[in-house]
Amino acid sequence: MNNFRTESDLLGEMQVPQDALYGVQTLRGIENFPISKFHLNEYPDFIKGLAYTKQAAAMANYELGLLTLDQYNGIMGACHEIIAGKHYDQFPVDMIQGGAGTTTNMNANEVIANRALQLMGHEAGEYQYCSPNDHVNCSQSTNDAYPTAIHLGLYATHLKYIRHYSELIAALRQKAEEFKDVLKMGRTQLEDAVPMTLGQTFGAFAQILEEEVKHLNAAADELLTVNMGATAVGTGICSEPGYSSKCIQALREITGWDVQLAPDLVAATSDTSSMVGYSQAMRRIATKLNKICNDLRLLGSGPKCGLHELDLPARQPGSSIMPGKVNPVIPEVMNQICYKVIGNDLCVAMSNEAAQMELNAMEPVMAQCCFESAELMMNGFDVLRKYCIEGIQADRDNCRNYVRASIGIVTALNPVIGYKNSTKIAKEAIQTGKSVYDLVLEHGILSKEDLDTILSPENMIHPVKLNIKPKK
Repeated sequence: MNNFRTESDLLGEMQVPQDALYGVQTLRGIENFPISKFHLNEYPDFIKGLAYTKQAAAMANYELGLLTLDQYNGIMGACHEIIAGKHYDQFPVDMIQGGAGTTTNMNANEVIANRALQLMGHEAGEYQYCSPNDHVNCSQSTNDAYPTAIHLGLYATHLKYIRHYSELIAALRQKAEEFKDVLKMGRTQLEDAVPMTLGQTFGAFAQILEEEVKHLNAAADELLTVNMGATAVGTGICSEPGYSSKCIQALREITGWDVQLAPDLVAATSDTSSMVGYSQAMRRIATKLNKICNDLRLLGSGPKCGLHELDLPARQPGSSIMPGKVNPVIPEVMNQICYKVIGNDLCVAMSNEAAQMELNAMEPVMAQCCFESAELMMNGFDVLRKYCIEGIQADRDNCRNYVRASIGIVTALNPVIGYKNSTKIAKEAIQTGKSVYDLVLEHGILSKEDLDTILSPENMIHPVKLNIKPKK
Protein backbone atom coordinates (compact mmCIF):
# COMPACT_ATOMS: atom_id res chain seq x y z
CA MET A 1 0.00 0.00 0.00
CA ASN A 2 3.03 2.33 0.02
CA ASN A 3 2.35 2.92 -3.66
CA PHE A 4 -1.11 4.30 -2.98
CA ARG A 5 -2.66 7.23 -1.17
CA THR A 6 -6.10 7.28 0.42
CA GLU A 7 -8.64 9.77 -0.90
CA SER A 8 -12.29 10.14 0.04
CA ASP A 9 -15.45 11.62 -1.40
CA LEU A 10 -19.18 11.53 -0.71
CA LEU A 11 -19.29 7.74 -1.20
CA GLY A 12 -16.25 6.81 0.87
CA GLU A 13 -12.54 6.10 0.54
CA MET A 14 -10.54 4.75 -2.41
CA GLN A 15 -6.89 3.92 -2.94
CA VAL A 16 -5.33 6.12 -5.60
CA PRO A 17 -1.92 5.28 -7.15
CA GLN A 18 0.62 7.48 -5.43
CA ASP A 19 2.13 8.76 -8.67
CA ALA A 20 -1.27 9.60 -10.24
CA LEU A 21 -2.25 13.21 -10.68
CA TYR A 22 -5.91 12.27 -10.84
CA GLY A 23 -7.86 11.42 -7.71
CA VAL A 24 -10.82 9.60 -6.23
CA GLN A 25 -13.56 10.98 -8.50
CA THR A 26 -11.57 10.11 -11.59
CA LEU A 27 -11.31 6.56 -10.23
CA ARG A 28 -15.08 6.50 -9.75
CA GLY A 29 -15.47 7.45 -13.38
CA ILE A 30 -13.04 4.79 -14.58
CA GLU A 31 -14.94 2.20 -12.55
CA ASN A 32 -18.42 3.34 -13.57
CA PHE A 33 -17.87 3.98 -17.28
CA PRO A 34 -15.85 1.22 -18.97
CA ILE A 35 -17.95 1.96 -22.04
CA SER A 36 -15.85 2.62 -25.11
CA LYS A 37 -12.37 2.92 -26.54
CA PHE A 38 -12.81 6.70 -26.68
CA HIS A 39 -10.86 8.07 -23.74
CA LEU A 40 -10.26 11.71 -22.90
CA ASN A 41 -6.49 11.36 -23.29
CA GLU A 42 -7.02 10.72 -27.02
CA TYR A 43 -8.58 14.17 -27.50
CA PRO A 44 -5.79 16.70 -26.82
CA ASP A 45 -7.77 19.72 -27.99
CA PHE A 46 -10.52 18.91 -25.48
CA ILE A 47 -7.92 18.61 -22.72
CA LYS A 48 -6.51 21.99 -23.76
CA GLY A 49 -10.04 23.39 -23.66
CA LEU A 50 -10.33 22.20 -20.06
CA ALA A 51 -7.01 23.81 -19.19
CA TYR A 52 -8.00 27.11 -20.86
CA THR A 53 -11.22 27.10 -18.86
CA LYS A 54 -9.56 26.36 -15.51
CA GLN A 55 -6.80 28.87 -16.15
CA ALA A 56 -9.30 31.63 -16.93
CA ALA A 57 -11.33 30.76 -13.82
CA ALA A 58 -8.17 30.97 -11.70
CA MET A 59 -7.31 34.38 -13.14
CA ALA A 60 -10.79 35.69 -12.33
CA ASN A 61 -10.85 34.12 -8.88
CA TYR A 62 -7.43 35.48 -7.96
CA GLU A 63 -8.45 38.96 -9.05
CA LEU A 64 -11.53 38.63 -6.82
CA GLY A 65 -9.39 37.55 -3.84
CA LEU A 66 -10.68 33.96 -3.80
CA LEU A 67 -7.27 32.30 -4.26
CA THR A 68 -3.96 32.84 -2.52
CA LEU A 69 -0.95 33.73 -4.60
CA ASP A 70 0.51 30.24 -4.09
CA GLN A 71 -2.72 28.58 -5.20
CA TYR A 72 -2.97 30.88 -8.19
CA ASN A 73 0.62 30.27 -9.29
CA GLY A 74 0.23 26.51 -8.80
CA ILE A 75 -2.97 26.30 -10.83
CA MET A 76 -1.57 28.54 -13.56
CA GLY A 77 1.61 26.47 -13.75
CA ALA A 78 -0.34 23.22 -14.02
CA CYS A 79 -2.58 24.64 -16.75
CA HIS A 80 0.39 25.94 -18.71
CA GLU A 81 1.97 22.47 -18.64
CA ILE A 82 -1.24 20.82 -19.86
CA ILE A 83 -1.67 23.35 -22.67
CA ALA A 84 1.95 22.62 -23.64
CA GLY A 85 1.03 18.94 -24.08
CA LYS A 86 2.06 17.43 -20.76
CA HIS A 87 0.17 15.02 -18.47
CA TYR A 88 -2.30 13.76 -21.09
CA ASP A 89 -1.89 10.24 -19.72
CA GLN A 90 -3.55 11.51 -16.54
CA PHE A 91 -6.89 11.89 -18.33
CA PRO A 92 -8.03 8.25 -18.63
CA VAL A 93 -11.80 8.65 -18.31
CA ASP A 94 -14.22 7.48 -20.98
CA MET A 95 -15.62 10.26 -23.16
CA ILE A 96 -19.06 8.63 -22.96
CA GLN A 97 -20.29 8.96 -19.40
CA GLY A 98 -23.26 9.73 -17.24
CA GLY A 99 -23.35 12.82 -15.04
CA ALA A 100 -23.37 15.47 -17.78
CA GLY A 101 -19.57 15.59 -17.82
CA THR A 102 -18.90 15.70 -14.07
CA THR A 103 -16.34 12.89 -14.34
CA THR A 104 -14.40 14.81 -16.98
CA ASN A 105 -14.59 18.08 -15.07
CA MET A 106 -13.36 16.42 -11.89
CA ASN A 107 -10.61 14.61 -13.77
CA ALA A 108 -9.34 18.03 -14.86
CA ASN A 109 -9.82 19.53 -11.40
CA GLU A 110 -7.88 16.69 -9.74
CA VAL A 111 -5.01 16.67 -12.22
CA ILE A 112 -4.60 20.44 -12.02
CA ALA A 113 -4.88 20.47 -8.22
CA ASN A 114 -2.35 17.69 -7.71
CA ARG A 115 0.13 19.12 -10.18
CA ALA A 116 -0.35 22.53 -8.55
CA LEU A 117 0.38 20.94 -5.16
CA GLN A 118 3.64 19.53 -6.52
CA LEU A 119 4.61 22.90 -7.92
CA MET A 120 3.76 24.45 -4.52
CA GLY A 121 6.08 21.96 -2.77
CA HIS A 122 3.40 19.62 -1.40
CA GLU A 123 2.41 16.02 -2.03
CA ALA A 124 -0.40 14.92 -4.31
CA GLY A 125 -3.58 14.55 -2.27
CA GLU A 126 -2.74 17.27 0.27
CA TYR A 127 -5.88 19.10 -0.73
CA GLN A 128 -5.93 21.37 2.30
CA TYR A 129 -3.42 23.48 0.35
CA CYS A 130 -5.10 23.35 -3.05
CA SER A 131 -8.39 21.53 -3.50
CA PRO A 132 -9.91 20.21 -6.76
CA ASN A 133 -13.34 21.49 -5.65
CA ASP A 134 -12.68 24.52 -3.47
CA HIS A 135 -9.90 26.08 -5.51
CA VAL A 136 -9.54 24.67 -9.04
CA ASN A 137 -13.34 24.49 -9.41
CA CYS A 138 -13.95 27.74 -7.53
CA SER A 139 -16.90 29.77 -8.91
CA GLN A 140 -17.71 26.96 -11.33
CA SER A 141 -20.02 24.03 -11.91
CA THR A 142 -19.54 21.21 -14.36
CA ASN A 143 -22.53 22.77 -16.10
CA ASP A 144 -20.58 25.82 -17.23
CA ALA A 145 -16.95 24.65 -17.16
CA TYR A 146 -17.55 21.45 -19.14
CA PRO A 147 -19.48 22.93 -22.10
CA THR A 148 -17.07 25.86 -22.23
CA ALA A 149 -14.15 23.44 -22.48
CA ILE A 150 -15.94 21.53 -25.24
CA HIS A 151 -16.55 24.73 -27.20
CA LEU A 152 -12.95 25.89 -26.86
CA GLY A 153 -11.57 22.45 -27.69
CA LEU A 154 -13.77 22.17 -30.76
CA TYR A 155 -12.78 25.64 -31.91
CA ALA A 156 -9.10 24.67 -31.62
CA THR A 157 -9.89 21.56 -33.65
CA HIS A 158 -11.73 23.68 -36.22
CA LEU A 159 -8.64 25.81 -36.86
CA LYS A 160 -6.77 22.64 -37.82
CA TYR A 161 -9.73 21.18 -39.70
CA ILE A 162 -10.03 24.18 -42.00
CA ARG A 163 -6.34 23.93 -42.94
CA HIS A 164 -6.60 20.27 -43.92
CA TYR A 165 -9.84 20.96 -45.78
CA SER A 166 -8.34 23.87 -47.71
CA GLU A 167 -5.39 21.73 -48.80
CA LEU A 168 -7.80 19.17 -50.29
CA ILE A 169 -9.68 21.88 -52.17
CA ALA A 170 -6.41 23.28 -53.51
CA ALA A 171 -5.42 19.83 -54.81
CA LEU A 172 -8.73 19.57 -56.68
CA ARG A 173 -8.20 23.05 -58.15
CA GLN A 174 -4.77 21.98 -59.36
CA LYS A 175 -6.26 18.97 -61.12
CA ALA A 176 -8.90 21.20 -62.69
CA GLU A 177 -6.12 23.25 -64.25
CA GLU A 178 -4.18 20.14 -65.32
CA PHE A 179 -7.21 18.63 -67.06
CA LYS A 180 -8.69 21.79 -68.56
CA ASP A 181 -8.04 20.61 -72.14
CA VAL A 182 -9.31 17.02 -71.71
CA LEU A 183 -12.68 16.75 -73.46
CA LYS A 184 -14.99 14.11 -72.04
CA MET A 185 -18.66 13.18 -71.96
CA GLY A 186 -20.77 14.59 -69.19
CA ARG A 187 -23.40 12.27 -67.76
CA THR A 188 -26.76 12.82 -66.12
CA GLN A 189 -28.63 9.97 -64.44
CA LEU A 190 -25.67 7.80 -65.51
CA GLU A 191 -26.63 8.34 -69.16
CA ASP A 192 -24.59 10.16 -71.80
CA ALA A 193 -25.32 13.88 -71.72
CA VAL A 194 -23.13 16.46 -73.47
CA PRO A 195 -19.39 17.07 -73.73
CA MET A 196 -17.44 18.97 -71.10
CA THR A 197 -13.85 18.93 -69.90
CA LEU A 198 -12.38 16.83 -67.15
CA GLY A 199 -11.08 20.10 -65.77
CA GLN A 200 -14.65 21.29 -65.35
CA THR A 201 -15.44 18.10 -63.44
CA PHE A 202 -12.63 18.70 -60.96
CA GLY A 203 -13.35 22.41 -60.80
CA ALA A 204 -16.90 21.54 -59.79
CA PHE A 205 -15.60 19.18 -57.10
CA ALA A 206 -13.47 21.99 -55.68
CA GLN A 207 -16.27 24.54 -55.86
CA ILE A 208 -18.93 22.52 -54.05
CA LEU A 209 -16.46 21.90 -51.24
CA GLU A 210 -15.27 25.49 -51.11
CA GLU A 211 -18.85 26.70 -50.71
CA GLU A 212 -18.95 24.89 -47.36
CA VAL A 213 -16.12 26.94 -45.83
CA LYS A 214 -18.45 29.81 -44.95
CA HIS A 215 -20.93 27.43 -43.29
CA LEU A 216 -18.15 25.74 -41.35
CA ASN A 217 -16.65 29.03 -40.15
CA ALA A 218 -20.06 30.36 -39.14
CA ALA A 219 -20.75 27.22 -37.12
CA ALA A 220 -17.32 27.49 -35.48
CA ASP A 221 -17.91 31.11 -34.53
CA GLU A 222 -20.96 30.04 -32.52
CA LEU A 223 -18.69 27.86 -30.40
CA LEU A 224 -17.01 31.00 -29.07
CA THR A 225 -20.16 31.94 -27.15
CA VAL A 226 -19.94 30.27 -23.74
CA ASN A 227 -21.79 30.20 -20.41
CA MET A 228 -18.94 30.64 -17.93
CA GLY A 229 -20.36 32.05 -14.72
CA ALA A 230 -23.66 30.22 -15.14
CA THR A 231 -22.58 27.64 -12.53
CA ALA A 232 -25.35 25.10 -11.89
CA VAL A 233 -28.44 26.29 -13.78
CA GLY A 234 -27.49 29.71 -15.12
CA THR A 235 -28.17 31.83 -12.04
CA GLY A 236 -24.50 32.16 -11.11
CA ILE A 237 -24.92 30.73 -7.62
CA CYS A 238 -21.57 30.26 -5.79
CA SER A 239 -19.85 32.88 -7.95
CA GLU A 240 -19.18 36.47 -6.98
CA PRO A 241 -20.40 39.59 -8.80
CA GLY A 242 -18.09 40.39 -11.70
CA TYR A 243 -16.67 36.87 -11.92
CA SER A 244 -18.31 36.01 -15.23
CA SER A 245 -17.06 39.05 -17.11
CA LYS A 246 -13.56 38.67 -15.66
CA CYS A 247 -13.49 35.01 -16.67
CA ILE A 248 -14.55 35.80 -20.24
CA GLN A 249 -11.89 38.50 -20.50
CA ALA A 250 -9.30 36.00 -19.25
CA LEU A 251 -10.39 33.47 -21.88
CA ARG A 252 -9.97 36.11 -24.57
CA GLU A 253 -6.46 36.89 -23.32
CA ILE A 254 -5.44 33.22 -23.03
CA THR A 255 -6.71 32.07 -26.42
CA GLY A 256 -6.61 35.22 -28.52
CA TRP A 257 -10.11 34.30 -29.75
CA ASP A 258 -13.26 36.40 -29.74
CA VAL A 259 -14.87 34.58 -26.81
CA GLN A 260 -18.25 36.00 -25.82
CA LEU A 261 -20.55 35.51 -22.86
CA ALA A 262 -23.98 34.11 -23.72
CA PRO A 263 -26.68 36.79 -23.26
CA ASP A 264 -28.90 34.49 -21.18
CA LEU A 265 -26.99 32.03 -19.02
CA VAL A 266 -30.06 30.00 -18.06
CA ALA A 267 -30.85 29.46 -21.74
CA ALA A 268 -27.24 28.73 -22.63
CA THR A 269 -26.79 26.12 -19.90
CA SER A 270 -29.36 23.76 -21.41
CA ASP A 271 -28.74 24.69 -25.06
CA THR A 272 -26.26 22.52 -26.95
CA SER A 273 -27.21 23.73 -30.43
CA SER A 274 -23.74 25.07 -31.22
CA MET A 275 -22.46 21.49 -31.27
CA VAL A 276 -25.40 20.59 -33.48
CA GLY A 277 -24.44 23.40 -35.85
CA TYR A 278 -20.82 22.31 -36.14
CA SER A 279 -21.77 18.66 -36.54
CA GLN A 280 -24.24 19.60 -39.28
CA ALA A 281 -21.56 21.62 -41.07
CA MET A 282 -19.32 18.55 -41.08
CA ARG A 283 -22.23 16.41 -42.27
CA ARG A 284 -22.79 18.76 -45.23
CA ILE A 285 -19.16 18.31 -46.22
CA ALA A 286 -19.44 14.54 -45.76
CA THR A 287 -22.41 14.29 -48.12
CA LYS A 288 -20.54 16.24 -50.80
CA LEU A 289 -17.31 14.31 -50.37
CA ASN A 290 -19.27 11.08 -50.57
CA LYS A 291 -20.60 12.14 -53.98
CA ILE A 292 -17.12 13.10 -55.16
CA CYS A 293 -15.64 9.78 -54.09
CA ASN A 294 -18.46 7.88 -55.78
CA ASP A 295 -17.72 9.80 -58.97
CA LEU A 296 -14.01 9.03 -58.72
CA ARG A 297 -14.78 5.33 -58.36
CA LEU A 298 -17.08 5.39 -61.41
CA LEU A 299 -14.73 7.47 -63.55
CA GLY A 300 -11.84 5.19 -62.63
CA SER A 301 -13.76 1.93 -63.10
CA GLY A 302 -12.34 -0.76 -65.37
CA PRO A 303 -9.67 -0.73 -66.53
CA LYS A 304 -11.05 -2.62 -69.55
CA CYS A 305 -14.78 -2.99 -68.87
CA GLY A 306 -15.60 0.22 -67.02
CA LEU A 307 -15.52 3.92 -67.84
CA HIS A 308 -11.84 4.39 -67.09
CA GLU A 309 -11.63 8.08 -67.88
CA LEU A 310 -9.33 8.36 -64.88
CA ASP A 311 -6.34 6.39 -63.70
CA LEU A 312 -6.55 6.35 -59.90
CA PRO A 313 -3.23 5.72 -58.14
CA ALA A 314 -2.72 2.03 -57.36
CA ARG A 315 -2.25 1.72 -53.60
CA GLN A 316 -2.39 -2.03 -52.99
CA PRO A 317 -3.34 -5.35 -54.63
CA GLY A 318 -7.10 -5.59 -54.81
CA SER A 319 -7.82 -9.25 -54.38
CA SER A 320 -6.57 -12.38 -52.68
CA ILE A 321 -7.80 -14.48 -55.63
CA MET A 322 -7.93 -12.26 -58.75
CA PRO A 323 -4.43 -11.48 -60.05
CA GLY A 324 -3.94 -7.95 -61.34
CA LYS A 325 -7.00 -6.46 -59.69
CA VAL A 326 -6.54 -3.04 -58.11
CA ASN A 327 -9.36 -1.42 -56.12
CA PRO A 328 -10.11 2.29 -55.48
CA VAL A 329 -9.33 1.85 -51.78
CA ILE A 330 -8.77 5.52 -50.98
CA PRO A 331 -12.15 6.80 -52.24
CA GLU A 332 -13.71 3.74 -50.57
CA VAL A 333 -12.28 4.58 -47.17
CA MET A 334 -13.36 8.22 -47.57
CA ASN A 335 -16.89 7.00 -48.33
CA GLN A 336 -16.88 5.09 -45.05
CA ILE A 337 -15.61 8.10 -43.12
CA CYS A 338 -18.48 10.11 -44.58
CA TYR A 339 -21.03 7.51 -43.45
CA LYS A 340 -19.55 7.56 -39.94
CA VAL A 341 -19.73 11.37 -39.78
CA ILE A 342 -23.34 11.32 -40.98
CA GLY A 343 -24.15 8.74 -38.30
CA ASN A 344 -22.39 10.81 -35.63
CA ASP A 345 -24.45 13.82 -36.68
CA LEU A 346 -27.66 11.86 -36.11
CA CYS A 347 -26.42 11.00 -32.60
CA VAL A 348 -25.67 14.67 -31.94
CA ALA A 349 -29.11 15.74 -33.16
CA MET A 350 -30.91 13.15 -31.02
CA SER A 351 -28.81 14.04 -27.98
CA ASN A 352 -29.53 17.73 -28.44
CA GLU A 353 -33.25 16.97 -28.40
CA ALA A 354 -32.82 15.13 -25.09
CA ALA A 355 -32.19 18.27 -23.03
CA GLN A 356 -34.45 18.46 -19.98
CA MET A 357 -35.23 21.46 -17.83
CA GLU A 358 -32.01 23.43 -17.18
CA LEU A 359 -29.40 20.99 -18.52
CA ASN A 360 -28.61 18.53 -21.28
CA ALA A 361 -27.08 15.45 -19.66
CA MET A 362 -26.18 13.99 -23.06
CA GLU A 363 -23.36 16.44 -23.76
CA PRO A 364 -20.61 13.81 -23.33
CA VAL A 365 -21.65 11.73 -26.34
CA MET A 366 -22.25 14.90 -28.36
CA ALA A 367 -18.70 16.02 -27.63
CA GLN A 368 -17.28 12.61 -28.48
CA CYS A 369 -19.13 12.53 -31.80
CA CYS A 370 -18.01 16.03 -32.79
CA PHE A 371 -14.36 15.48 -31.91
CA GLU A 372 -14.34 12.06 -33.56
CA SER A 373 -15.96 13.33 -36.76
CA ALA A 374 -13.46 16.17 -37.05
CA GLU A 375 -10.50 13.85 -36.48
CA LEU A 376 -11.78 11.26 -38.96
CA MET A 377 -12.36 13.89 -41.61
CA MET A 378 -8.99 15.57 -41.17
CA ASN A 379 -7.28 12.21 -41.59
CA GLY A 380 -9.53 11.46 -44.55
CA PHE A 381 -8.81 14.80 -46.23
CA ASP A 382 -5.08 14.15 -46.06
CA VAL A 383 -5.28 10.54 -47.25
CA LEU A 384 -7.60 11.41 -50.13
CA ARG A 385 -5.40 14.29 -51.20
CA LYS A 386 -2.00 12.60 -50.90
CA TYR A 387 -2.85 9.07 -51.98
CA CYS A 388 -5.51 9.72 -54.58
CA ILE A 389 -6.20 13.25 -55.88
CA GLU A 390 -2.60 14.35 -56.38
CA GLY A 391 -1.75 11.21 -58.35
CA ILE A 392 -4.81 10.97 -60.61
CA GLN A 393 -4.07 10.78 -64.34
CA ALA A 394 -6.54 11.23 -67.21
CA ASP A 395 -7.05 8.48 -69.77
CA ARG A 396 -7.16 11.02 -72.59
CA ASP A 397 -7.71 8.44 -75.33
CA ASN A 398 -10.73 6.94 -73.59
CA CYS A 399 -12.21 10.37 -72.91
CA ARG A 400 -11.82 11.37 -76.56
CA ASN A 401 -13.21 8.09 -77.89
CA TYR A 402 -16.33 8.35 -75.70
CA VAL A 403 -17.04 11.80 -77.06
CA ARG A 404 -16.62 10.69 -80.66
CA ALA A 405 -18.87 7.66 -80.18
CA SER A 406 -21.55 9.41 -78.15
CA ILE A 407 -25.07 10.16 -79.31
CA GLY A 408 -24.99 13.03 -76.81
CA ILE A 409 -23.04 15.35 -79.10
CA VAL A 410 -26.18 15.73 -81.18
CA THR A 411 -27.34 18.15 -78.46
CA ALA A 412 -24.69 20.60 -79.65
CA LEU A 413 -26.34 20.50 -83.10
CA ASN A 414 -29.83 21.17 -81.75
CA PRO A 415 -29.67 25.02 -81.86
CA VAL A 416 -28.53 24.86 -85.49
CA ILE A 417 -30.42 21.98 -87.13
CA GLY A 418 -33.47 21.95 -84.83
CA TYR A 419 -34.90 19.44 -82.40
CA LYS A 420 -36.67 17.36 -85.06
CA ASN A 421 -33.59 16.81 -87.17
CA SER A 422 -31.50 16.20 -84.02
CA THR A 423 -33.97 13.54 -82.82
CA LYS A 424 -33.95 11.85 -86.22
CA ILE A 425 -30.16 11.71 -86.27
CA ALA A 426 -29.96 10.43 -82.69
CA LYS A 427 -32.51 7.68 -83.35
CA GLU A 428 -30.77 6.54 -86.50
CA ALA A 429 -27.39 6.55 -84.76
CA ILE A 430 -28.75 4.29 -82.03
CA GLN A 431 -30.37 1.92 -84.57
CA THR A 432 -27.49 1.69 -87.03
CA GLY A 433 -24.45 2.18 -84.84
CA LYS A 434 -23.25 4.94 -87.14
CA SER A 435 -21.79 8.07 -85.59
CA VAL A 436 -23.75 11.31 -85.34
CA TYR A 437 -20.97 13.02 -87.25
CA ASP A 438 -21.18 10.67 -90.20
CA LEU A 439 -24.99 10.74 -90.36
CA VAL A 440 -25.16 14.53 -90.44
CA LEU A 441 -22.84 14.55 -93.43
CA GLU A 442 -24.60 11.60 -95.04
CA HIS A 443 -27.94 13.40 -94.93
CA GLY A 444 -26.38 16.61 -96.16
CA ILE A 445 -27.69 18.62 -93.23
CA LEU A 446 -24.44 20.53 -92.64
CA SER A 447 -21.17 21.00 -94.43
CA LYS A 448 -18.12 19.32 -92.96
CA GLU A 449 -16.62 22.73 -92.13
CA ASP A 450 -19.71 23.89 -90.25
CA LEU A 451 -20.05 20.55 -88.46
CA ASP A 452 -16.43 20.68 -87.31
CA THR A 453 -16.97 24.21 -86.01
CA ILE A 454 -20.02 23.24 -83.99
CA LEU A 455 -18.36 20.14 -82.55
CA SER A 456 -15.02 21.74 -81.75
CA PRO A 457 -14.18 21.41 -78.04
CA GLU A 458 -14.02 25.14 -77.44
CA ASN A 459 -17.59 25.54 -78.73
CA MET A 460 -19.12 22.75 -76.68
CA ILE A 461 -18.05 23.56 -73.14
CA HIS A 462 -19.61 26.98 -72.65
CA PRO A 463 -22.37 29.14 -74.18
CA VAL A 464 -21.52 30.28 -77.72
CA LYS A 465 -23.26 32.12 -80.59
CA LEU A 466 -22.67 30.51 -84.01
CA ASN A 467 -23.94 32.01 -87.25
CA ILE A 468 -24.43 28.68 -88.98
CA LYS A 469 -27.51 27.62 -90.93
CA PRO A 470 -28.42 24.06 -91.96
CA LYS A 471 -28.21 23.19 -95.67
CA LYS A 472 -31.72 21.76 -95.55
